[in-house]
Amino acid sequence: MIKKIGAKFFAHLIHKKNQKWITNPLSAQQKTFDFLIQKAKETDFGKDHHFHKIKNYKDFQSLVPVRDYEGLRPYVDKMLAGNSSVLWPGKPLYYAKTSGTTSGAKYIPLTQESMPTHIVAARDAMLNYIHETGKTDFVTGKQIFLQGSPALNTDKANIIGRLSGIVAHYVPKYLQKNRMPSWETNCIEDWETKVDAIVKETLPENMTLIAGIPSWVQMYFEKLIEKTGQPVGRIFPEFSLFVYGGVNFEPYRPMFEKLIGRRVDSIELFPASEGFFAYQDSQKDKGLLLLLNNGIFYEFIKAADFGDKDSKRHTLEEVELGVNYVLILSTTAGLWAYNIGDTVRFVSLAPYRLVVTGRIKHYISAFGEHVIGKEVETAMQMACNETQVQVKEFTVAPKIDPEKGLPYHEWFVEFQNPPVKMDEFIHKLDLAMQKQNVYYEDLLKGKVLRTLVIRSVASGGFKDYMKSIGKLGGQNKVPRLANDRTIADKLPLK
Repeated sequence: MIKKIGAKFFAHLIHKKNQKWITNPLSAQQKTFDFLIQKAKETDFGKDHHFHKIKNYKDFQSLVPVRDYEGLRPYVDKMLAGNSSVLWPGKPLYYAKTSGTTSGAKYIPLTQESMPTHIVAARDAMLNYIHETGKTDFVTGKQIFLQGSPALNTDKANIIGRLSGIVAHYVPKYLQKNRMPSWETNCIEDWETKVDAIVKETLPENMTLIAGIPSWVQMYFEKLIEKTGQPVGRIFPEFSLFVYGGVNFEPYRPMFEKLIGRRVDSIELFPASEGFFAYQDSQKDKGLLLLLNNGIFYEFIKAADFGDKDSKRHTLEEVELGVNYVLILSTTAGLWAYNIGDTVRFVSLAPYRLVVTGRIKHYISAFGEHVIGKEVETAMQMACNETQVQVKEFTVAPKIDPEKGLPYHEWFVEFQNPPVKMDEFIHKLDLAMQKQNVYYEDLLKGKVLRTLVIRSVASGGFKDYMKSIGKLGGQNKVPRLANDRTIADKLPLK
């Protein structure tokens, strides 16, 4: 009881504190911008880009071009070699190792200023939920986050690990007694072995909060059911909150309700190695609250213009509802005008709430249609809702040179329960896709493309593929679509 009362009181204080920047968003961003520039003036990057001349955002825009990781790599390499005050004053506390799509391994710095923002944002997401709903039951039970190993590697003077593993070292003391799995189990590298160990440890416990990327939590749930023959909601009768990030949960929701046996509340987070950007602040309103006091200055480039030589960079003040933007960051970790690769769309400007629409590199535009992840996910969700079909995983690729007939979009789907009438399901999915993307509709009407084709992937096919490329479990996720056949041609079909 004391813990619940304390949680409500703390949630009220944090909610009141956060209202200051939520109700003054542009002021919060200006304050962040000024702090970043002032702090980094004497760094190598600051000197190279004449930070002492920057008086306003226009100066910054003219002196600091947009870069991806490759553009910052020379600076990161200097830091890894032991140099100090390269991108940010001093040396990073850690480097979060991530796998890039074009850069190979990426080493994202985590500094003394940036590291706490990851912890505070995750904490505030939970406290915001308590303040909004008044629900505190989950704070007294056991909590689990399915994540990467917390084991860290030391390379000379550098400490390197996965973000989720690094964050595990910062779990507040008041949560450590409730947190699962054990340290030893969390350090298991092989994902399948790890899940088996987690099942064994958690089965006797009162699990109330479960968190992780949906596809890997699903694997955990299926192992629990396989072991007990009961739905997860019966195994853990007080399980009441699911926390996730990384992918759109809606296509998974019907399957999760079946695995759990009932509906539970959920909170969506938008974290990355580069920063913690947003979290779901309302169980009623759509979108994620953009965090404007979290050591990050945001810029936005319209996805339709991205790649053009003179594509305009927009500040928060200039964004519009319903436009797909590429997210650009400058942070207390020393990332400057950094293209993280994610695309977002604002659904509210007061407060600033957005939805994640995909990756700028993950799209299909083999014929000029520029289909993005959010569109294929929404279309799949619409078709499944209309037909009561459940899908475990899917990805989409273009088929440019079929043996006969027109080209098409090829959907590789691992069904939980396949459609009774596949033709009807394909028809509904194709109509839904046309509603999502007008260019796709035009290409069909213009006889440039034909109706999409579905290939049924063998049971466990996506898991086997992710395992084959060393990305099974943790924070890894299957790309929803690609403009090539890299994934498509490696999936085992039924």
